[in-house]
Amino acid sequence: MSELKIGNAINTTCPWSGDPIKEDSLTLYNGAVVGFCNPGCRDKFEKAINHFEAAPQPRKRTDPKQFRLTILLNHNT
Repeated sequence: MSELKIGNAINTTCPWSGDPIKEDSLTLYNGAVVGFCNPGCRDKFEKAINHFEAAPQPRKRTDPKQFRLTILLNHNT
């Protein structure tokens, strides 16, 4: 990831270990450069992000009052 620069990182220490970040261990997350102390920590972060982004999103709950109104309206037709 040569286009990412350590000077653009939003952090100075690794979120996993607390050690200083290194130039060879950067990633881009939501438009921000995030640094890690080694490629293993970076890869662990990317794997976690991919896992959560692939998870199904919760469905929006229907307001019970709206649900009852819909049933009543459909019942009367």
